[in-house]
Amino acid sequence: MQIKIQPMGSYQTNCYIVTVDGKDFIIDPGMDATEWVIDNVTNPVAILNTHGHFDHVWSNAELKEKLKLPIYCPKDDIFMLTDDPLGQGTPKSMPDHEVVGDEALTLEGVKIKYRHFPGHTPGNSIIEIGDVWFSGDFLFERSIGRWDFPASSGEDMLKSLEKALKIEGDYTLYPGHGLSTTLKAEQKIMPFWIEQVKGTI
Repeated sequence: MQIKIQPMGSYQTNCYIVTVDGKDFIIDPGMDATEWVIDNVTNPVAILNTHGHFDHVWSNAELKEKLKLPIYCPKDDIFMLTDDPLGQGTPKSMPDHEVVGDEALTLEGVKIKYRHFPGHTPGNSIIEIGDVWFSGDFLFERSIGRWDFPASSGEDMLKSLEKALKIEGDYTLYPGHGLSTTLKAEQKIMPFWIEQVKGTI
């Protein structure tokens, strides 16, 4: 697996190009991501969204048009792609596949698993490829995603953290913002974040 990373836009949202067996998967193409993606792919297969916030999906529509790619997005976040609920002027895009819950996919022979961890958004998910998690805005290095946005849920975030804390094995985490980390490292501080979330609900 080869992973290319480029922070995009004013929120420095990490856009990833993940290459497996010569196939390129584009994860969270944010603001102004199109040119970088086109310059760095050779065999693009799909656009994968971890969730629907504008800084992660801004270039969906343009890349879909230019590269003729399908978009995969968690079902519960599709309204963010089609309706621009935060009023950011996000170019509207329409997913070709609605990902439901913890859904396993096989795209051109490559196994990809979505793990649903709502809270930051209703559909918020990580994308698992091999032993790597692209964790979107669920887990960061020594931090977690905010749960105070419109459509966020502290109750759901609490359940998601408790679910993640029980997962065995280790994964390398590539988050939506900032530096990479590991699941084991973040599990050590999850009890702190669980108490922080509990204090707000």
